[in-house]
Amino acid sequence: MQKLWGGRFSKQTDAITEDFTASIQFDYRLASYDIQGSIAHTSMLCKCGILTDEEESLIVEGLNSINQDIQANNFPFDPQLEDVHMNIEHALIQRIGEVGKKLHTARSRNDQISLDMRLYLREEVRQIIDLLKSFQSSILLMAEKNMEIIMPGHTHLQHAEPVLFSHHIMAYFWMLERDMQRFVDCLKRINILPLGACALAGTSLPIDREYTANLLDFSGVTENSIDTVSDRDYIIEFLSAASVCMMHLSRLSEELILWSTHEYCWVDIDEAFCTGSSIMPQKKNPDICELTRGKTGRVYGNLFSLLTLMKSLPLSYNRDMQEDKEPLFDTVDTLKQCLHIYSRLITSLKINAERMRLSINNDSSWATEMANYLVRKGIPFREAHHISGRIVAANRDIAEFTLEELKQFSELFENDIFEVIKPEYGINQKNSAGGTSLKQVKKQIEQAYRKRIE
Repeated sequence: MQKLWGGRFSKQTDAITEDFTASIQFDYRLASYDIQGSIAHTSMLCKCGILTDEEESLIVEGLNSINQDIQANNFPFDPQLEDVHMNIEHALIQRIGEVGKKLHTARSRNDQISLDMRLYLREEVRQIIDLLKSFQSSILLMAEKNMEIIMPGHTHLQHAEPVLFSHHIMAYFWMLERDMQRFVDCLKRINILPLGACALAGTSLPIDREYTANLLDFSGVTENSIDTVSDRDYIIEFLSAASVCMMHLSRLSEELILWSTHEYCWVDIDEAFCTGSSIMPQKKNPDICELTRGKTGRVYGNLFSLLTLMKSLPLSYNRDMQEDKEPLFDTVDTLKQCLHIYSRLITSLKINAERMRLSINNDSSWATEMANYLVRKGIPFREAHHISGRIVAANRDIAEFTLEELKQFSELFENDIFEVIKPEYGINQKNSAGGTSLKQVKKQIEQAYRKRIE
């Protein structure tokens, strides 16, 4: 088969070279974007007088017919044609004849692939943002449904202070909000037209890049043709944002795995999101959470794969950059799947409110509020901290202390201390902005809903 680039070559490409260099086995996913970009490019060439109206009509009609076949899974992608661009161009020439050879005027596969990737990633990022919003809605539902459930808050995986479960789960809402902001910001760098940079130096033909940008709804055009064809920053930025998002999902996964153990028994994950054991009949395993935690490392690997790929490449385009697609496609697929399934998993959780509340009994999470009680009595915080710590060191259940015993530590203790050390009291006293009091959590949820409207 004569290659579309074969004019300079006198020998056939070795079969092993064709197999080694081919990318069609994965970049076929870009076919509809390649055609979308080609149609806009054709319109621009006609507008600039490089193609006639008749030639434009023939090319656009041919591209649309190819796209119909692709959408119907009726297009024969050929590995001998290397990539998605050459498969489509070869098919176009077969269908409409010599005029199809004019499509590639004033462009190169170098700027063409960047266009395809940007069109693809722009659409995928918008879908990911929608999935993040859906996941946030699930979190809001869980927070409202379990508004007043009390649980121990942790630092260092040790009991710290009592908090509301609704406050705890809302922490993930704000993580996802930051993730969404990162993806929205990432779109600004993605949504720039690269077409017209050609191989690396631009073109001597009278093209109109801004016209193409408007047709494809890009916010502008790239400024430097060398940078354009060698740039993969926008993919690295996406992979970085995806890695942070997966990290948040992994942290949530870890907590759900712990909370669903027999030792905790704080949550029950619906059977629809669990699997069993081939040998142990009693098992109900949180596989979705474990796989999400595991896939996080895979997404990290994709980010570092591309960072490593790009770190020593001289300007401008190098064939190494063909290796950017599989990590990107895998990350997009992985992140979307995890977000989709977690939106459903979260709303199916059953919270064991009694077990969460019992976890606070006999612990010392009252100690901070006791110190604050003494501060309100006029004792410096460091001294109050020391007094409360000495009571903790007595290693007794606080409910066993009498007022007389507490007064041995400080004469300022009164009967009201026994109300202060109740978890409910401490929680409702945490009324600073963003705190765990019921009033503040309700405000937080209201603020979250306002974010959803913006």
